[in-house]
Amino acid sequence: MTREFDLEERTFQFAKRTFLICKKLSKYPLLREYNDQLIRASSSVGSNYIEANESLSKKDFVL
Repeated sequence: MTREFDLEERTFQFAKRTFLICKKLSKYPLLREYNDQLIRASSSVGSNYIEANESLSKKDFVL
């Protein structure tokens, strides 16, 4: 299934690139907590996108 914007792949690539940047910065102990948080935040974007697209019905979108 081809999507016009292919956000699932783009969010995955974003998380992957963020991880690689953090890996380079991991040699600085003071940045460890920031690196960990940044990795979690960047990977949650894709998870949230997938979860939003897997709704079961319109009731899932009711606030």
